[in-house]
Amino acid sequence: MNLRLDTDAIRYISLFESLTGATVKDCLIDEDGNKLIMVVKKGHMGLAIGKKGSNINRVKKLLGKDIQVVEHSHDAREFLENLLHPIRVKNVQILSRNNKKWAYVEVLARDKAIAIGKNGKNIRKIKLLMQRNLGIDNVVIK
Repeated sequence: MNLRLDTDAIRYISLFESLTGATVKDCLIDEDGNKLIMVVKKGHMGLAIGKKGSNINRVKKLLGKDIQVVEHSHDAREFLENLLHPIRVKNVQILSRNNKKWAYVEVLARDKAIAIGKNGKNIRKIKLLMQRNLGIDNVVIK
């Protein structure tokens, strides 16, 4: 999978990696929420956050943006769990339909609205990150 990043994302990744020591696999810039979603290499979550949050807080302060760190995984279920954290994922099914991959994610009924987000904001980000990182074309929360 070939991931294309714009110059802003590349700059944010470079800064994040130099300040935390964590390897970043993807960066999603959420302009509306003044937020960055950094997808870090599996096992690099501790580096990204730092002792008592020191690394992540330094980056937040320097950039003036909220930062969400998500650990990457090549396993679709694990990556979805990481993206949806702290929501508990009950079940994940990956199906192929019309040459497209779909992920059906089952969460508790009370968490469904949070998983989808206001006006579908959260699910759009999840779909984009799943597409960019694992080639899964659509994600359905049920």
